[in-house]
Amino acid sequence: MSLLVVGTVAFDAIETPFGKTDKILGGAATYISLAASYFTKKMNLVSVVGEDFPQEHISMLQKHHVDTTGLQVIKGGKTFFWAGKYHNDMNSRDTITTELNVLENFNPVVPEAYQDCEFLMLGNLVPAVQQAVIKQLKKRPKLIVLDTMNFWMDIAMADLKETLKMVDVLTINDSEARQLSGEYSLVKAAQKIIAMGPKYLIIKKGEHGALLFNKEQVFFAPALPLEDVFDPTGAGDSFAGGFIGYLAETQDISFDNMKRAIIFGSATASFCVEKFGTENLVGLSQEQVDSRVQEFVDLVQFDIALV
Repeated sequence: MSLLVVGTVAFDAIETPFGKTDKILGGAATYISLAASYFTKKMNLVSVVGEDFPQEHISMLQKHHVDTTGLQVIKGGKTFFWAGKYHNDMNSRDTITTELNVLENFNPVVPEAYQDCEFLMLGNLVPAVQQAVIKQLKKRPKLIVLDTMNFWMDIAMADLKETLKMVDVLTINDSEARQLSGEYSLVKAAQKIIAMGPKYLIIKKGEHGALLFNKEQVFFAPALPLEDVFDPTGAGDSFAGGFIGYLAETQDISFDNMKRAIIFGSATASFCVEKFGTENLVGLSQEQVDSRVQEFVDLVQFDIALV
């Protein structure tokens, strides 16, 4: 039941209406791996960092059951760095700095020991790089989940559409779904995107929850109303990590089990936004995770009599 996570491990500097940070740990693969670690204990990571990346961060990932054999450390290189500032609504942000550094020439290599992966999570990367990872695998995983963003729709749409033919699940937000499909209605958008290749589509709506589609069915999960939202960075990746971590552990990729996985993904995302960066995803207890999932259950559970 091994899970392979491919994506960025990075440094972020974040400013929100509630404060700001210096350079802290970030990156899509970091959030995904930490979130998934609360559900599955066999994870492999493929990413790249520079020589400036602290060993303490690598050790922390290893404590969260992440095998870092596939983490390339480029001698003399600098780790990918992003800095951003969120607006008061916390839904929009300005990018202040993007330094690709070692990511600019990242050529992911899947180690031989990772070839038996049954679940593959492709974090937000150049679509051609995501394709290269899939093609390296000698045996197709049981489930391939892909995350992408509007930037690739702007500059690499053809490559993205080719990649969509190779995956099972696509996770994007509502504005990206509209851009990719050309449809305003998310229901119409979902059907157009599913016709492009993926069997399932997850549309993330931030504080308004998430939608899961296949050709015939739709499921909606709300977001948990939180008293404190400090930093939405990584929330979508934490959601994806909880989602695929639960599926990898249960080995059940039915639509009904994906509905459960959406709830677990939403729970991990809710932890993420309560503090800056990855801070609140490190060292959670199983009791904390279970309690948060129960809050989601209580939020939507009710009795009704149809007369």
